[in-house]
Amino acid sequence: QVQLVESGGGLVQAGGSLRLSCAVSGSIFGIAAMGWFRQAPGKQRELVAIENIGGVTNYADSVKGRFAISRDTAKNTFYLQMNSLKPEDTAVYYCNSKRFSTYYWGQGIQVTVSS
Repeated sequence: QVQLVESGGGLVQAGGSLRLSCAVSGSIFGIAAMGWFRQAPGKQRELVAIENIGGVTNYADSVKGRFAISRDTAKNTFYLQMNSLKPEDTAVYYCNSKRFSTYYWGQGIQVTVSS
């Protein structure tokens, strides 16, 4: 089992920045990828950013150049740095981890960007 706990969300004005953190615990061996997803009201959950164990990253077109995923292996934590935030970035953000063939999710954290 893998446990994921997000932190760092909140309310920010458009143009501002936030950094989300996802603390990983449990059976860490075998984790192949870590990522961030988001779900806005009335919309499907969508991929925001993902990084595999080899360091290869992939971003949604809507966040390229503004968001960056990173990890601190020593702290078993990965991050989503969000810059130049827009109102359309408002959503519940979920961290996600793939361990072997199983996906694990955090509980979600609200990010609200005011105009």
